[in-house]
Amino acid sequence: MQRVRHYLALVVFFLLSLSVFWLAQAQSQPASTKRSFLFTYEAYIPAVQDARDNLRLWIPLPPTNAQQQIENLEIRSGVSYQILKELKFQNPYAYLEFTPAQLATPHTIQIRFRAVRSEHRVNLRAIRYAFSDPQLKTALAPFLGPDRLVPLDGVVGELSRQVTEGLDDPLAKARAVYDYVVNTMRYDKSGQGWGRGDAVFACTVRRGNCTDFHSMFIGMLRAAGVPARFEIGFSIPQDQTAGEIPGYHCWAQFYLPQFGWVPVDASEAWKYPQLREYFFGAHDPHRVLFSIGRDLQFDPAPQAGPLNFFIYPHAELGGKVFSEVKTRFAFQELDAAGRTQRSTF
Repeated sequence: MQRVRHYLALVVFFLLSLSVFWLAQAQSQPASTKRSFLFTYEAYIPAVQDARDNLRLWIPLPPTNAQQQIENLEIRSGVSYQILKELKFQNPYAYLEFTPAQLATPHTIQIRFRAVRSEHRVNLRAIRYAFSDPQLKTALAPFLGPDRLVPLDGVVGELSRQVTEGLDDPLAKARAVYDYVVNTMRYDKSGQGWGRGDAVFACTVRRGNCTDFHSMFIGMLRAAGVPARFEIGFSIPQDQTAGEIPGYHCWAQFYLPQFGWVPVDASEAWKYPQLREYFFGAHDPHRVLFSIGRDLQFDPAPQAGPLNFFIYPHAELGGKVFSEVKTRFAFQELDAAGRTQRSTF
């Protein structure tokens, strides 16, 4: 009888331990792995009286890739537009020009599309084998060099050397840099200097928003010889089925020959410590990507030169940046049948 009680106690203990394990797993990662929604991107151009030059406008468009399917993209505009590809990373965008006569009245450019976004998750514990691609070196070159605001020398290079000292494995280097960024940075948008993705600022002041977190991560990793790239879009609120989105969100990926591009979100890991393990190797589906890379180049080219990153409209009037364009971003959840769950915006 005593042996039976002992056996039952072991069974109960095992079941309780299993329950705790699965509860911890559920709390350490987002519940859903796919999301479908309508997205609205609006740019409002106010009237410009007595304009003598055309106003030129560049607006990013979302790409379709392995993690997101973009469908039924529609651009509503009172003027003609072109859909083009950015030269450096092939990001799609809309280009518009407004004549002085057209600028006498305000305009709203509205972009609407359906997005089906999937979780991007890489099992870094799996055993995989590196593959050889003769074109890979050329393809990865832009993600190994510096950007204007992400140098690989100075404080960025020195921190990278210290953090990755003694490490040869690229995955170990990436994890060391990720932990360093999450441990030492602070998500803080007070004061000046944050939000430009200035890696020197981030390494020196140790605060900022998602652009600063990931510029630090990317710069330190590239300095250690590991390809890394910048991505920017919008977060979709997990606890809402419709609403407006206040601003952008950005994240990063690094490249391993045996896994391909590995997702990272260091700023979300800082905000949600319980998801720290998850965000080293995963991006949740609660986001939509608009562009990849920094120092973006266009044809027609802005007078301002390459753009630091591309998420908001870039406008120029008379060869100077026109900063009066207002924006609005909103989303609306779709059910399994593709129907909206609430009334339209």
